[in-house]
Amino acid sequence: MPRRRTSSGRKEVTHERIVNAAARAIRRSGYDGIGVAEIMGDAGLTHGGFYAHFASREAMLAEAADRAGAESVAAMGRIAATAPARRALQRMLEAYLSRAHVEAIESGCAVAALGSEMPRQAAGVRRAATRRIREMIDLVARQSPDWGKRNAQQQALFTVATMVGALVLARAVDDPRLSEAVREAALNHLTAVRD
Repeated sequence: MPRRRTSSGRKEVTHERIVNAAARAIRRSGYDGIGVAEIMGDAGLTHGGFYAHFASREAMLAEAADRAGAESVAAMGRIAATAPARRALQRMLEAYLSRAHVEAIESGCAVAALGSEMPRQAAGVRRAATRRIREMIDLVARQSPDWGKRNAQQQALFTVATMVGALVLARAVDDPRLSEAVREAALNHLTAVRD
């Protein structure tokens, strides 16, 4: 006879659905562009069940920011893990600065989607975002040919700042040629700096 899920197991699954829906929603619409009812609806649930999972909207947003950031870091980590060691950083840059990533706001880099909103968020949201930004910088540093040298962290900071800034600009403009030019310029510059 198959085992039945316990109510706590169902609650965990439901909680995960809500956090996943919230992580997509904040990237799509921003922190203030979505409400609890919309997120619960996206998760296939009613608004009434929200407080069984979160103490507040801010608590949910902190988990959503953490999840969105974790997904971004994990995606870059998978690219690095499947690339030849000497090509890992280049592959990460190409994927991050791709047209597909520009168009994938709902599932793409949380920092590029939400960075300008961070200073106005609750401490828990900012703490989660900061942790994931540090992880991205560390991941880039570990792929650098300078890894282990004194300037590796500084170079990684520059690289991540350039990647994120280029993605923000490429998404911001309504001219596809300018968007493409921003992405290509950033990729070419970052590649030249590494050579």
